[in-house]
Amino acid sequence: MASRCSTLLCSTSRLASARIALAPLASRSRWLATEAASSSAATPPPPPSDPKIGRIVDDISGLTLLQAADLVTLLKSRLNIQEIAMPAASAAAPPAAAAVEEAAVEEKPKEKTIFNLKLQSFDAAAKPKIIREVKALIPNLTLIDAKKFVESVPQVLKENMPKEDADKLKAVLEKLGAVVVLE
Repeated sequence: MASRCSTLLCSTSRLASARIALAPLASRSRWLATEAASSSAATPPPPPSDPKIGRIVDDISGLTLLQAADLVTLLKSRLNIQEIAMPAASAAAPPAAAAVEEAAVEEKPKEKTIFNLKLQSFDAAAKPKIIREVKALIPNLTLIDAKKFVESVPQVLKENMPKEDADKLKAVLEKLGAVVVLE
């Protein structure tokens, strides 16, 4: 039994001594790694060839963010620099120019292509002709319904018509004596 205990004690002491021996190495390697990183970051850039530029860089480095923002706006106004969106890469510049041209085209008001034809009024002498034309335009309308429709002006005759069709129909109805409006 004593031999077992002594063997266990020996192996435990070896492990403990190995940990103690390895601990300084680990901390030493961490120290060396942080020292190397800090020494490479701490190397100052080479001084500028002109001392005036060096002073300007030092002054700008000492500014707060708000002061730097004010400096940028003052420089833009004094040097007459316009604010433009900077492209991400030089290859992206042509598509950006195309997008600006497309935006300019989109800003123009689009011409209306779909219209509603509205019967505003009509000449009393032309009432029978207009009733027949309305009956022909609206397929499910009887002659009596067409008469009621014409007498209850202003009414929308046709909805969602292309411009060409609406213009043709407007011309026909105006020839008959009706006042028609495209909406």
